[in-house]
Amino acid sequence: MARLDQEREKKLQPERMEYAVKEIKSLGIDILFQSETEIQFMFNGSKINFFPYSGWHTGKTIKDGRGLHRLLLQIS
Repeated sequence: MARLDQEREKKLQPERMEYAVKEIKSLGIDILFQSETEIQFMFNGSKINFFPYSGWHTGKTIKDGRGLHRLLLQIS
C-alpha cells in the first residue's frame, strides 16, 4: 500500500506548486529550479528546498519544517 494517496497528490500537486511559486516570487525571490515535486531557491546565500505537496521545507538559513505559510514567514 502506498504511503500517500497518489490520486489526490496528482490532483493537488500542480495547484500547490503554482501557488507556492507565486508566493515566493511575490517576495522578490527568484526560483533556481522547479520540478513537478520540488522548488529550489536561494535565501541568505543558501539553497532552500521546498516540496509543495507535503509542505516540507529545508535549508541552511531557515528552520526546517512544514507549511508554506511558515516558510514564507521565515523568508519575508
